[in-house]
Amino acid sequence: MTDTLPRAATPAPRRARRRAIPLAGALALLVAVAGCTGGDDSGPGTTDAGSPAAVTVTGPLCDVLPSGSEPGNPASLVDQPADRALGWIPVLTTFEAAVRASGMATELAGTQPVTILAPTDDAFAAKFSRTNLDELLLKDTEKLRGLLREHVVTGALPVAELVSAGTVTTLAGTRLTVTGQGQGARVDDEADLVCADYQAVRARIHVIDHVLGSLPTTANGDDHPAH
Repeated sequence: MTDTLPRAATPAPRRARRRAIPLAGALALLVAVAGCTGGDDSGPGTTDAGSPAAVTVTGPLCDVLPSGSEPGNPASLVDQPADRALGWIPVLTTFEAAVRASGMATELAGTQPVTILAPTDDAFAAKFSRTNLDELLLKDTEKLRGLLREHVVTGALPVAELVSAGTVTTLAGTRLTVTGQGQGARVDDEADLVCADYQAVRARIHVIDHVLGSLPTTANGDDHPAH
């Protein structure tokens, strides 16, 4: 599955230019609330020396994501907490909203290193109906938190270490099989790492093209706006 970015951008202060269109009404509400609640509105920074170390991301989706000096480029995220770094990767608006709605932000930005396998917006649209996604974001937050924990592994592991390990255990206790695929990897023979090796504070973020976990598929193909 190849993800493409939406044609329109979601207005938000100092966000990357190419934000994805929210997939559900609840997602739109959460994005709007985030824009109004303030906090640190500064963009991704650099290292103390003012020149962040080079960060190489790999995968077919990387070519359409921020690069060079664009806001959200991989090097600019290395000194960001993991939950904030997610907000600068344009294809992860649903995952980022789920992190905030479920209260997982504190856990991802904690003292323990983590690896985040973050499904794209298109992956969520292929998995859940609009109604189901709204319910998860606004009502079933415990179930949503459980789903997200099935996408987080202890230790900040680059793709090469994931492949070398062969299997990893998520925070939910599920075991995932990881196999090499070119320069990338495939998880449980269903999710490809389509842009791997983003770095954040005590975290590695790998963008994947499939939602993992045991929740049933409820998407009907006509429920979400076409990308």
